[in-house]
Amino acid sequence: MAVSQQQLHMLWPARLLDAPPAITVPAGYRLRTYTEEDMTGLLALLHGAGFTHFTPESMAEWARRVLPDGLFLIEHLETGELAATAMATHNPTELHPNSGELGWVAGSPAHTGKGLGIAVCLAVIRRYHEAGYHRIYLKTDDWRLPALKTYLKMGFEPFLFMWDMPERWRAVCEILGWPFTPELWPSLPYSVPEPVDECSDNCNQAGDDAG
Repeated sequence: MAVSQQQLHMLWPARLLDAPPAITVPAGYRLRTYTEEDMTGLLALLHGAGFTHFTPESMAEWARRVLPDGLFLIEHLETGELAATAMATHNPTELHPNSGELGWVAGSPAHTGKGLGIAVCLAVIRRYHEAGYHRIYLKTDDWRLPALKTYLKMGFEPFLFMWDMPERWRAVCEILGWPFTPELWPSLPYSVPEPVDECSDNCNQAGDDAG
């Protein structure tokens, strides 16, 4: 059976759209928005999180797609180091029409365990609430387990839109110790592909040769 290359998708629950979340930033840090002077520090933060493809040019392009005051940073006051970031981008797709995407969430390993990732993501959710969005989504990878746990704790729900999503989410939930409740999650109708017969024309050819 073919393996899907689609990333995992998650949706912010409709029941929470009219209830902007409270944001808690720990002492010694401040939440603020991006300025052009932050370019070098932001690139370093993104590269440290594994997003090494970002360049000044691509960063400037993404900044143009972000909602006004929608690129959030958490700064460590003592050092001035950028500790976490997330973007509120207007990024509608066929799966997510007229939607905002929570994107490029990154945190510094030097500042883990302080809830900064949740704080910066909730800032994005509040920004979408202010802008009147009715659908907020994100995309991520199966192996980004700390990020997945953060999103689940925030309230994001897995979005089941392809045949392989339930089993992939089952595996994630087992690793994280999170309840696997696909019957409660948003979904789209999808078909399960027929198993591929691995013994096809090549097997017949081998049989002919053997005879």
